[in-house]
Amino acid sequence: MIAFSVLDLSPISAGSTAADSFRNTLDLARHAEQWGYNRYWLAEHHNIPGIASAATAVVIGHVAAGTQRIRVGAGGIMLPNHSPLVIAEQFGTLESLFPGRIDLALGRAPGSDQRTARALRRDLASNAENFPQDVLELQAFLGPELAGQTVFAVPGTGLEVPLWILGSSLFGAQVAAALGLPFGFASHFAPDALRQALQVYRARFQPSAQLAKPHAMAVVNVVTADTDVAARRLFTSIQQQFANLYRGTPTQLQPPRDQMHDYWTPAEKAGVDHTLSYACVGAPASVREQLTNFIEMTRVDELMIAGSLFDHRARLRSFELAMDVRATMSTPATAIA
Repeated sequence: MIAFSVLDLSPISAGSTAADSFRNTLDLARHAEQWGYNRYWLAEHHNIPGIASAATAVVIGHVAAGTQRIRVGAGGIMLPNHSPLVIAEQFGTLESLFPGRIDLALGRAPGSDQRTARALRRDLASNAENFPQDVLELQAFLGPELAGQTVFAVPGTGLEVPLWILGSSLFGAQVAAALGLPFGFASHFAPDALRQALQVYRARFQPSAQLAKPHAMAVVNVVTADTDVAARRLFTSIQQQFANLYRGTPTQLQPPRDQMHDYWTPAEKAGVDHTLSYACVGAPASVREQLTNFIEMTRVDELMIAGSLFDHRARLRSFELAMDVRATMSTPATAIA
């Protein structure tokens, strides 16, 4: 069957702390390993009160140290915020500590607003337009030593940590195809270019030392509960999160609401509904149908599930039910590759 993986932002629920979030992240990762998830990725975001995974490499180390088999990685590192050498050293360190278990997915967005991006970089001389060159530089630091090389990632050189390219537009698809790297599309918040990006990636893919044929993954929000009504109520925390982002007032993850009509304007509702148009929400039978349709539409090789829920027990249950759904799906990976 198609592999399922986890995308975690270490959500900070209202009334809790980042320390609580990190404990919950490790608990979810341990359960995800038991349930058979393929990867557990954490994402770099900054200056967002409801997301604790800003120091992404540190949290990856926390998760990898507390698990045994599951692959752990960044989904992703926003490379324009960093020098390639620093990322090579960080992930070289992680690979040295947890050999064969570390993934490094790269994005070109800042993971923040422009003021925060300036605070991160001190200046904006490094920008998104340099992203392909930065990826090549990072790849070289993680590759074998070259004749005449004078600057090395220690640790990092020769470890060849697997790289991925992430994207929410055609740009990332083109970079991943040209470099022969696996590609992940952020359809959990950017639905518009999904199909075209996957088409471009597959059509233009050039085999590389890392990857012989295209490998495409898409991220979707999945919220599963025992009933459709219960799942839709849990989903309101995610809807509030995106509505607050639209307003420019990000907050900690809010408790679920019985209804949303008095929370947002019609324009905000339309915007959030569009952003979350690929979300799969409901009881297991409903989610099975939605996921099957999504997989048949995209033909992705792997599915990564996001689902920031206010209550940690509800989040555990949602990810557990999602794997139960996977076990009952009849679409084999060979039919959708």
